[in-house]
Amino acid sequence: MTAEADTRPLWRKIWEFPLVAMVVALVLLGLTLWATQWVLYWTLPGPFDPNVLDPNVEAVVRGLAGVGAVFAVYKLLIVRLGRVKRDDLPMAGALGDTALGLGAGLAIFSVVVGVAAVLGVYRVFGWGTLEGWLPFFMVGGVVAGFVEEVIFRGILFRWIEEFAGSWAALAISSLLFGLAHWANPNATLFSSVAIAIEAGILLGGAYMLTRSLWLAIGIHAGWNLTQGLVFDVSVSGVEVDGLVEAGMKGPDLLTGGAFGLEASAIALVVATAAGVWLVLQAKKEGNLIAPSWRR
Repeated sequence: MTAEADTRPLWRKIWEFPLVAMVVALVLLGLTLWATQWVLYWTLPGPFDPNVLDPNVEAVVRGLAGVGAVFAVYKLLIVRLGRVKRDDLPMAGALGDTALGLGAGLAIFSVVVGVAAVLGVYRVFGWGTLEGWLPFFMVGGVVAGFVEEVIFRGILFRWIEEFAGSWAALAISSLLFGLAHWANPNATLFSSVAIAIEAGILLGGAYMLTRSLWLAIGIHAGWNLTQGLVFDVSVSGVEVDGLVEAGMKGPDLLTGGAFGLEASAIALVVATAAGVWLVLQAKKEGNLIAPSWRR
């Protein structure tokens, strides 16, 4: 059997090349986020002034505007890029996969906290205040879960995979995801490596298995919201007032230090194990893609 000849003109081959499509998608997304914040800055009454606009209202408006803008640009433009057109945000199954992801994120981090409690490094002192829960829910949960997954799995993973295959996409997107968290408060080299391994494999595996972003979005949001708003654990170095007032004491290897349990050996083992299971399930389903030069 002979391979089908590629008769596309040179300009189209370049435009539809996976890595070119990836860069174009990133630029579109960056411009969208910048334009959205610029519009909000000049349209919201008294921007950044809590005496004029309630911070909770501002957080909701900014969060929904950012997510809505990214969703619209993805649906209208990004899905049309590249040679292989694909929509990783299908409306069919969106609610079910997102809900499943939220539950999975809650379960995984509950296990992490449970192990930390058994080892005596996590302790609850009483009820918390949940102060500032709504801004964190929007920024740390909805926005982080949605926008970061569109960037790291919906754009970077997708087109790296189309060019270099699933294994390269998983490795590179995970590494970049860890590096992106190096700028967070209290981040260390170990915390970035831990995020790259545990979260990169977990979220990449969810995308590989479902070929949709919704499960990964749910896991990402559920993970953040559970550790911050439920267990009062710092989320990627950011302190959050949770449902309970808790603290950690012990070696950084078990507590994660000031960065939080995400940078602990406990999360590294638990979350990575869950991620490896997802990747193996994706392989079992035949969802792995070979590099373009082997296809």
